[in-house]
Amino acid sequence: MSEKIIARGKIFELVQTEQPDGRLFEMARRAPGVRVIIADFLNKKVLLTREYRNELSAYDYRLPGGKVFDTLDEFAEFRRAKGDIKQAAHQKAIAESREEAAIAVDEIAYITTSKLGATVEWDLYIFEAKSWKVLDSQSLEIGEDITHEWYSFVDVEQKIMQGSMQEERVAMILLRWLKSPGGL
Repeated sequence: MSEKIIARGKIFELVQTEQPDGRLFEMARRAPGVRVIIADFLNKKVLLTREYRNELSAYDYRLPGGKVFDTLDEFAEFRRAKGDIKQAAHQKAIAESREEAAIAVDEIAYITTSKLGATVEWDLYIFEAKSWKVLDSQSLEIGEDITHEWYSFVDVEQKIMQGSMQEERVAMILLRWLKSPGGL
């Protein structure tokens, strides 16, 4: 199916595709993101970021992460080149761990991809840091207001259940991870 981009902003593009029966299907697309579960199994803790989110006008607890591509143009070029999206997400997960959480990841494992839905394409690639070390400081981008702290598995579950983690699709994946022996 060929697609036609009918509108484009900085973050989203509106895409139409013609279905085999001739109907037009429309969706919004945005470049994918990554999130990283960083756990200290010895002390049964998970590292969460506390980040100011404009859409909430408040702080939110999150897993470290960010965008795989900074612009739609970069994402479009990557798709045209038929790049390996999991590999690109893997590299970005390592970079975001360093930048947002001051964690140097040596080994990382892919867990799952969270799909938003049929009419909005915004995939989130979730990874677990398997081997890592703590760095001295974060390397935040201009305008980012992010701190990080270790929370017990119990405290993280409570934050999820109380709604303190507003990125709910990631919170659900983290909850499943917490409840799975040895992780997902």
